[in-house]
Amino acid sequence: MTIYQAVFNGHVLATSDQTIVVEGYRYFPRDSVRSDFLKRSWMRSLCYWKGIARYYTIDTGDAVDRHSAWTYAHPSPFARRIKGYIAFWPGSVAIEPR
Repeated sequence: MTIYQAVFNGHVLATSDQTIVVEGYRYFPRDSVRSDFLKRSWMRSLCYWKGIARYYTIDTGDAVDRHSAWTYAHPSPFARRIKGYIAFWPGSVAIEPR
């Protein structure tokens, strides 16, 4: 199984071999994500089949990217496999095999 890392501005945000890909985004299990780099955001969005996404701002101390990570705390039954997982915006965060 491949191990993936989410990297932002030289900082590893997450590492896991248990990621899930949905609609081209790689979701990491919450316990594999460095929560000290994530700050809750006010941002929310609605996906017609996944539910309500809640966002995080990435703050590594030397760089900040607003609303660039998200999770579905209560996904719809169609997307229940991503409950407890966090995804990162690929324009800001590099997702790479380790």
